[in-house]
Amino acid sequence: MKIAAIQMISAISPALNCQTAERLIAQAAGDGAQCIVLPEYWPLMGRKDTDKLDIAEHDGDGPLQAWMADCAKRHGIWLIGGTIPLISSEPEKVFNSTLVYGPDGTVQARYDKIHLFGFQKEQESYEESRTITPGTSPVTFQADDLRVGLSICYDLRFPELYRAMGNCDLLLVPAAFTYTTGQAHWEILLRTRAVENQCYVLACGQGGVHENGRRTWGHSMLIDPWGKIIDVLPEGEGIVSGVVDRGLIAEIRASLPALQHRRLG
Repeated sequence: MKIAAIQMISAISPALNCQTAERLIAQAAGDGAQCIVLPEYWPLMGRKDTDKLDIAEHDGDGPLQAWMADCAKRHGIWLIGGTIPLISSEPEKVFNSTLVYGPDGTVQARYDKIHLFGFQKEQESYEESRTITPGTSPVTFQADDLRVGLSICYDLRFPELYRAMGNCDLLLVPAAFTYTTGQAHWEILLRTRAVENQCYVLACGQGGVHENGRRTWGHSMLIDPWGKIIDVLPEGEGIVSGVVDRGLIAEIRASLPALQHRRLG
C-alpha cells in the first residue's frame, strides 16, 4: 500500500486549513496514495490554547467530521484525520482525537490522545492538560491487509503504548512537535519505535512558523522496519510518501525475531 503524510503550517482559520489540506490530499491521492495522514491540530493552531474549544464537535457530528468523511469518499482513500477537538465530559476541556475514515467515508476508528504534553524552558511553556481530557485505551485498525496503530505526538515518548498495540505493520504519529524538542528527539524516537517494533512508522508533522508565532519542527518522515528513513520533508507544506512492504517486515522479523524473544511485559 502506498501511504502519505501531509505536512502543514496550520493557521488560525479552519476554512483556510481545510483548503490547504484538500489541495495536498488531492495531490497525494493523484500520485497513488491509498492511505493519507493529516498532522495534529491540522484544522487550527489558535492564538490561545483555549481556541480549540470554540471549534470542538460532538463525536459523529460537525463540519470538520463531515469534511473528512467527504474527502475520504471522494478520493477513495483511508484518511487519518490528524487530530480534531471532540467534546468531553469535563468543562472547558476536549479530547484531542484522531478519526480514521475508510474509502467509503465511514468512521473506522477513533483514538483519543493518552499522553498530554507538558514542557517548560525559559519563555517556552506548554501544558496540554489544561484544555485536554486524556484518552485511556490504545487503538489499532485494519486498513485492507495492514494492521495500523494510532498514536499522537507526545505519545511517541512512551514505548509501552506501542507494545500494548501488539504487532502492527504500520504505526502512525500525527504531531505538532515543538522546534526545541523536535530538534533534539524527534528523529531518534521515531527510528527507535520502528526498530523495536519491526514495522513502518509514518510521522506527520506541522512544520514551520505559524500565524500564532509558534514554530513547529516538521520533518515528517516514513521509516522502514530496519530504521531506514525512506522519505522526509524538513520544513514547509508538502507530502512525504512511500510504500509499506509487508514482505520486508516478514523478512526482518524472521531474521531477527526480537518480538518473539521478549521476556517482560
